[in-house]
Amino acid sequence: MNVHELRRNKLRQLIRRAKLDALLVTNFTNVTYLTGFSGDDSYLLVNGDSQLLLSDPRYTTQLEEECPGLNRSIRDPGESMPDAVIKSVIAARIEQLGVESGSMTLLEDRKLANGAPDVQRVPTDNLVEQLRLVKDRTEIDDTRLACRQAERAFNAVRSLLTPEMTELEIAAELEYQARRFGARALSFPAIVAVGARSALPHATPTQRKIGAANFTLIDWGAHTGRYMSDLTRVLVIGRISPKLRKIYDVVLKAQLTAIDSICPGVTCEAIDSVARTVIRKAGFDKAFGHGLGHGLGLEIHEGPRLSQNQKLELRPGMIVTVEPGIYLPGWGGVRIEDDVLVTRGGHEVLSDVPKQLDDCILCL
Repeated sequence: MNVHELRRNKLRQLIRRAKLDALLVTNFTNVTYLTGFSGDDSYLLVNGDSQLLLSDPRYTTQLEEECPGLNRSIRDPGESMPDAVIKSVIAARIEQLGVESGSMTLLEDRKLANGAPDVQRVPTDNLVEQLRLVKDRTEIDDTRLACRQAERAFNAVRSLLTPEMTELEIAAELEYQARRFGARALSFPAIVAVGARSALPHATPTQRKIGAANFTLIDWGAHTGRYMSDLTRVLVIGRISPKLRKIYDVVLKAQLTAIDSICPGVTCEAIDSVARTVIRKAGFDKAFGHGLGHGLGLEIHEGPRLSQNQKLELRPGMIVTVEPGIYLPGWGGVRIEDDVLVTRGGHEVLSDVPKQLDDCILCL
């Protein structure tokens, strides 16, 4: 039994627990998770003892390569997806059909109601996402690979930096180097923010040169084609100012303390609180305005969330970012981020880029 069959069998347990006959998976990422199919515009119908992938002729060959043996229905060019769903649901004699409330549109729901009036549609919330919270061995290995690709790209770019390089040029070079080391792409458009612009947590790269200030924040990750990494480092040109050293040391202490507290059974909000307490005691509580971290996987942001009011307990196999930050408008911001696996005995930091402040000095 392959990994995707195991995942579908776990999903069937949730379907039975919800007293449903079947689940219509309309979130393309969830379809990928359950089948291995890397395309889009395809739905998966999972019932008690079988599954059916609904797709179109563009993906016939790709489906044969990626999902051999998986039952599939290739709709005709003139047939809409709702019509294909209606036909399949009726043929399977489904009465209680779970639908993904987060991805099914109102139009699709209306068409299904009109085309299959005897089928009761039951909204579900995050059934597949529950399974995706805990990564299996293949997912962990793929995330490790994403971290290695990101690290190699960063190290290559760091060796090429000059004071005249712009934020945009650095972002483009990160993309190139990630691909050069085997990634499909970056996990997201790289954030490169020089000086005061680093106070913007999601700054968009500009023509500003890194030589225009004495520190630059870089947030990037590699996308293996399936799984992703997400890292942040600060690079310094020239002398480290007392203010930068003070703020950096607070952020690093908050991150290391939070990472040390990661283990099974601890709640997500408790981990967030550990980092937030360090920053609050240093007098910067109002300068840390986002959650401590988020899950990684097929998407760059997925569960679990390390933030306030998140009661979920960590379990072995979860992978999260830990990324505290302090942002001071007009001066700049410091964020340090690593990817961390929850293990049975505690945790493992998957990323490995030096982050002591003296390691972040560029000799240009």
